[in-house]
Amino acid sequence: MSSAYSSKQQAAAKRAYVTFLAGDGDYWKGVVGLAKGLRRVRSAYPLVVAVLPDVPEEHRRKLRDQGCVVREIQPVYPPDSQTQFAMAYYVINYSKLRIWEFVEYERMVYLDADIQVFDNIDELFELDKGRFYAVMDCFCEKTWSHTPQYKIGYCQQCPERVAWPAAELGPPPPLYFNAGMFVHEPSLGTARDLLDALVATPPTPFAEQDFLNTFFRQVYTPIPPAYNLVLALLWRHPDKVPELGKVKVVHYCAAGSKPWRYTGQEPNMERDDIKMLVTKWWDVFNDDTLDYKGDEPLLQALAEAGAANYFPAPSAA
Repeated sequence: MSSAYSSKQQAAAKRAYVTFLAGDGDYWKGVVGLAKGLRRVRSAYPLVVAVLPDVPEEHRRKLRDQGCVVREIQPVYPPDSQTQFAMAYYVINYSKLRIWEFVEYERMVYLDADIQVFDNIDELFELDKGRFYAVMDCFCEKTWSHTPQYKIGYCQQCPERVAWPAAELGPPPPLYFNAGMFVHEPSLGTARDLLDALVATPPTPFAEQDFLNTFFRQVYTPIPPAYNLVLALLWRHPDKVPELGKVKVVHYCAAGSKPWRYTGQEPNMERDDIKMLVTKWWDVFNDDTLDYKGDEPLLQALAEAGAANYFPAPSAA
């Protein structure tokens, strides 16, 4: 085995996608869909699922059956406060901080369970280290009504539309990312710093997303919306949305857009582009040919690259 190939194999074994699952609800369907989506685009890296203790064994089995690496984590709770979260379930999302403890991996790409990958994004693992990569969010939906941005109609997606009133409110707010998708580097030191900072940080309406934005503010680097299309951009900032056929990652985070719960009754859900994206998700989820068959995704990627004498690395599970 050549030294170049061995280095490639070792590097690949230290990379993974990661998502998060809590409770006994239906979000497992999103994770299964995500696992099949990554397989469809022939990603070279596994999907690790950080699960809380309350995820039932039946759901864990469904994930393992789809080739996922299931890792149980302990919950992380914010300090007690009277904060009204934008969504009630956001409080449990602080547990996502545990993924910085997965130090058997050097690089991970986090994806929420309500995300689907429609094109290969393995190139994200090649981004320069030492930065935090994510897609800028939009402040135009009512869930942002508690913010000065929403109240004055300002959005970082189109700062030219409504100028930030610096004379009244001071400097414009720093760039703010959506935490449904990001590229990070696990580290026990960072994990400890995150948990220490959480103790001293009052919870805010967008829970761990606000917290991560504060913690990584100095190292945040925006990446294009094609890597995390937040559906509200379709009607709030259509000029910022790439051609849908070129969008690599779709985030079904708008109210009523979860494909496995979709009825089309909520605002904006009757749009043709939303219906098309929901149908695309179901096409992946229902495709039996994408079910895990015990194949090693890295094997196919290396075979296509011309590598020979492949030997599977030990499982990280």
